[in-house]
Amino acid sequence: MRALSIPIFAVLLFAAGIPAVKAAAAPPRERILMDADWKFFRGEIETAPAAPQGTQITHWRWMNDDTGMADAAKMADPALDASAGDWKDAASGDDVFKGRVGFAWFRTTLPEGAKTHTIHFDCVDDNATVYLNGQRLVRHEGWDDPFDVDLAPAWKKGGPNLLAVLVENTAGAGGITAPVYLLDPGTSVAGGPPSPGFPDRSWRTVHLPHDFIIEGTFSELGDASHGSLPTTTGWYRKTFNLPAADKGKSLWIDFDGVYRDSKVWLNGHYLGHHTSGYTSFRFDITPYAKCGGRNVLAVHVDPRHFEGWWYEGGGIYRHVWLNVAEPVHFAPWGTFVTSNLPEPGPDGSAASATLTIKTSASNATAVDATRTLVSQVLDAAGQPVAEIGASVTVPAGKSVETTQSATVTNPHLWSIEKPYLYHLVTTLRSNDRVMDREETSFGIRTIRYDADKGFFLNGKSVKIKGTCNHQDFVAVGVGVPDSLEAWRVQKLKDMGGNGWRMSHNPPTPGLLDACDRLGMLVMDENRHVGDSDANLAEVASMVLRDRNHPSVIMWSMCNEEGRYQGTDEGAKIFSHMMDTVHQYDTTRPISCAQSDTRTWGHGFSLVEDLQGCNYGGGGDYDRVHGMLPNKPVFGSETASTLTTRGAYANDAAHVLVSSYNMTDSSWKNVADREFMCGSFVWTGFDYKGEPTPYKWPCVNSNFGILDMCGFPKDNYWYYLSWWKSEPVVHLMPHWNWPGREGQPVRVIAFSNCSEVEVFLNGQSMGRKPMPRYEHLQWMVPYAPGTLSAKGYDSTGAETASTKVETTGGPASLRLSTERTSLASDSEDLAPVKVEVLDAQGRVVPTADDLVTFKVAGAGFVAGVGNGNPGDHDPDRGSTRHAFNGLCMVVVGSTDKPGVIQLTATSPGLRDASLSLTAVAP
Repeated sequence: MRALSIPIFAVLLFAAGIPAVKAAAAPPRERILMDADWKFFRGEIETAPAAPQGTQITHWRWMNDDTGMADAAKMADPALDASAGDWKDAASGDDVFKGRVGFAWFRTTLPEGAKTHTIHFDCVDDNATVYLNGQRLVRHEGWDDPFDVDLAPAWKKGGPNLLAVLVENTAGAGGITAPVYLLDPGTSVAGGPPSPGFPDRSWRTVHLPHDFIIEGTFSELGDASHGSLPTTTGWYRKTFNLPAADKGKSLWIDFDGVYRDSKVWLNGHYLGHHTSGYTSFRFDITPYAKCGGRNVLAVHVDPRHFEGWWYEGGGIYRHVWLNVAEPVHFAPWGTFVTSNLPEPGPDGSAASATLTIKTSASNATAVDATRTLVSQVLDAAGQPVAEIGASVTVPAGKSVETTQSATVTNPHLWSIEKPYLYHLVTTLRSNDRVMDREETSFGIRTIRYDADKGFFLNGKSVKIKGTCNHQDFVAVGVGVPDSLEAWRVQKLKDMGGNGWRMSHNPPTPGLLDACDRLGMLVMDENRHVGDSDANLAEVASMVLRDRNHPSVIMWSMCNEEGRYQGTDEGAKIFSHMMDTVHQYDTTRPISCAQSDTRTWGHGFSLVEDLQGCNYGGGGDYDRVHGMLPNKPVFGSETASTLTTRGAYANDAAHVLVSSYNMTDSSWKNVADREFMCGSFVWTGFDYKGEPTPYKWPCVNSNFGILDMCGFPKDNYWYYLSWWKSEPVVHLMPHWNWPGREGQPVRVIAFSNCSEVEVFLNGQSMGRKPMPRYEHLQWMVPYAPGTLSAKGYDSTGAETASTKVETTGGPASLRLSTERTSLASDSEDLAPVKVEVLDAQGRVVPTADDLVTFKVAGAGFVAGVGNGNPGDHDPDRGSTRHAFNGLCMVVVGSTDKPGVIQLTATSPGLRDASLSLTAVAP
């Protein structure tokens, strides 16, 4: 078999084989969005930390060993005898390096009968890699930086538990240079902000999602790869009340994402920490919540140690949820639905689909509980199409998974063109009382990857026309609300894009929801490669959370791991990661973004399901296809074409890159090869950080097909031409070139028409056939006026036209937006395009006027942008210079319905205004 066949997909909850039960009454479970009214403080609080409560670890055995982690298997092995030889005694606080640069191992046996699985280090100088019972748990970088380690993944009940720490010293004193504590359950390791009574009235009130790094001032001293913005820590506090009726229920807090190294307390009780800035996580707050009273949730965020080499922001930048459920309830992320049906034929008709529904229920009580599971499948109109049930016994203190089956006849298939979503309503009942209730949307579809024919969706050959994208956007940084995620997806759909690679991390759930609704194929990507328990837990988190999204068509384990990707060691690590994925999902292939063409066919290639190729030419694709004839191939990252919107020459002084940089070959190499499943262009949107090809004063990338504001660059029309079927013709550059009269100007036409003819002031400059997947060019002597083009089909009929004109000077402003209605939830945002026009209403392509924005009524100015990679004005301001005729203001809603009146002014120009409406959600 040369085809890798993966039928399926769906999403949702449970059911089984007892008589159908009518739909439930009001749901008992509450999932409350906790985005509003957080108190925020940027930086550290000058409050003396309280001593941690717990058992202090004072005695260690240590030994120098500059082989570092290469000796980990031996030095962290609990069976190693460290009582003699070169091993010496040390106490917490000792400087054992005494200026020596290198590595040392520390070992200790933790006290028997410990009731905690968390250990706290006040300081390891400089870096620490922590092992328990031979298992690597975490690597922490940075001296004088307290951190906690969750020991649960390797904890041996009843002991002994051998803790090993590899310490790296880079200068000065070194070692485990401050106290270490096994924390008592539920204790706080710090005073100040975690304490319920801490005064936070002077702190700012913010609404999530929130990125506080974007609020900073650009500086040459900042990290250029992260956008040249200063990075510091921050504190958040959220006060909320719980009704007395919640006593005895199960309570937990879900964080969709915090960047990064977050520590969380409730009512002064330390809940734990989460290192990754990209995975979702939760804490059980049942033991510490005050039902019938006031509760204070405190979160410390430390984004100073980066996970990537692009702008990553900082803060609680995704949603937070409070969950309230009966003690016997559905387990979080515990439901998974797959669909099995024959691949549709050429006419697209689908046979009946069999749903396999796996659902986990948890019992937090001390007695076994018997419940009835009832699942009702609803179509998009809310009409039931299937209903099943089962009796399930959940043992005390445990979870149990139930597998059930249902049939959907004549299913509507989820596709790019018609992303049809079903809904499953699942209830957990005791007699006639509903004890828990969940809803999940899902899609029914088939996917298949063929090593010779490419990718198939619902039996139809589909070329993946994808882009890679980071998380940030103008005005908000990485704190992108769900409505803006949907806006970004639609921008790429409008261009003909059908794929989104999450680069290089699992996304916010709202982005996947948008891809489901709008029909965007997703390459979902794990951030960190590795097979430690911590790494595999991140993989599991991504798959468990995202496996019910029909838009996700593959799992990516990593990006450009030069150390591992072509090696046997890398193949073993990758296999362990794949095993973790398969524990939770076997319906999608597994791949990665593999750089360095020399490694293709080696290492990762030998174990993954799909060969992802970062860059390389058509010959490289042919070579790897020949080396791996049974493995489907796709371009996991292509193009990296550098352009700046509206710039037509390289200008290092102003960090601008010429739009004459063409992107033809990257797509042509994919489109001309039937075996290529498609590709993901680097990138759809520009992003902050990773400034290329310039450094400071450049503060963002130039890779995007669209700029930071989502304004199209010229190359946008290349992709529009070849990714959509409607006739297109586009000309570049603009036609404002005073002082160049009579000089030749290079004119480019992007089009999918059979032929294109260019005219200057009505005189033909020549008619040329359009090469497939390429572009055309003319050298046209500049003269003010109108440069136009006509596109013709194969019969010679005109099917498309365009023109660019020499404009006058700036005279007025124009505002426009795709959305004039916002939800009055203090979170919804509308991007507003701002154009600088001449007296005849044409965009002035060189205008740089300063525009000031004011909002009256039920809204506010959330921020601004203009796509200029060298602009250092703040994103969170209310003024912005136009850049090559355009800028953007992002308007937000308050929590009150009403009219939002936006006004834009600029000295010497006619004002513009725009009315929006905030509507109760």
